[in-house]
Amino acid sequence: MILPEYCNNNLTAMIDTTFLDQLARFQLIVKKRVTSSYVGQRMSASAGRGLMFKDHRIYAPGDDFRAIDWRVYARTDDLMVKVYEEERNLTVHVIMDSSASMNYGRHTTKFEYASMIGIGFAYLSMRDNEKFVFSTFADELDLCQAKRGMGQLASMVHYLNNVEPQGHSRLMDAITAYHKQFGSKGYIVLISDFLVNLDEVKEALWHLGKHQVRVVQVLDPQEKSLKMEGDFRFRDAESGKKLRTYVSPRLRAKCQQLLDAHTHSIKDYCRTAGMHFTQVTTDMEIFDAFYSIMS
Repeated sequence: MILPEYCNNNLTAMIDTTFLDQLARFQLIVKKRVTSSYVGQRMSASAGRGLMFKDHRIYAPGDDFRAIDWRVYARTDDLMVKVYEEERNLTVHVIMDSSASMNYGRHTTKFEYASMIGIGFAYLSMRDNEKFVFSTFADELDLCQAKRGMGQLASMVHYLNNVEPQGHSRLMDAITAYHKQFGSKGYIVLISDFLVNLDEVKEALWHLGKHQVRVVQVLDPQEKSLKMEGDFRFRDAESGKKLRTYVSPRLRAKCQQLLDAHTHSIKDYCRTAGMHFTQVTTDMEIFDAFYSIMS
């Protein structure tokens, strides 16, 4: 992404976590139930939290014979098995873009703002006693182990306070590498500016299709609403290439149109795939951002 040549490189800035207490009214709305047609010892050996009856279906060869509902058979002469929903423990995955373009911003960089969102989701999962794992990606994926508790949250804050956003946003490579870490269905929060090729974004999201996914696009206000006009010197945050040009009203409108189309395409894909997409800007109050994301 080519942007006006200013960038926040102050590595001593600390990520603000005072907002966490404000998130008490929010709760992760998670889909934990996994449908199964087995009962008895085979089911109880699972690590699930409990069983809830859902429905019946016709008995098929290979089904557990003990799952047959004999009361239904007595009434209908049909062999029907009970279908239950099992509630399992859930892992929350926070995946954050730490490429050079995320280091853009006059006051709060996109990476700092994304970090607050990621920490907020980790805090909510901790309150719900769920495991959470966080990772950052740029040229490579940096993955941490899934754990519960305040110690994991403190480690996350410390880690993010010491990350320098740099390199290219290899979104597809990161999701491909991360995909190997998934076990059962999870709750995924993917945070990035998504200023990469649209096909790469769609392919990466396709790999997350079976999970419950929240996609959060973080932009600087100047990226979202291009209000500049005149002579500017631009620098590509990831490649370092520079460009000096005159920004006319026509060029500004064209750039705005391209960005809006890019964002709408991602949003439409998420809607089709059953994912939740939210765009936020770094000048939004973090509570308002969470209100929009969790709505």
